[in-house]
Amino acid sequence: MVTLGVMLMPDMEGLLQAVRDYDDFTSDNDPNREHDFGAILWLGEQTYWKIDYYDQSLRYWCDPASDDCQRVLTVMLGEEY
Repeated sequence: MVTLGVMLMPDMEGLLQAVRDYDDFTSDNDPNREHDFGAILWLGEQTYWKIDYYDQSLRYWCDPASDDCQRVLTVMLGEEY
């Protein structure tokens, strides 16, 4: 999922590839080693991506270890966070 701000960015596809390639996880920015959030400076704009965990109806939080868990990746501008 991408926000409207990301949809309007030049080279949105490049940003999405940067999210796919993201591996800058450290003990400071990922203390629980969940790899479910990242920050990327893209074309001078601060962007974030995050993964949320939902039940099958996409209404409530779900344990990520559950077989019923649905993961939703969202990419957004910093100002939209």
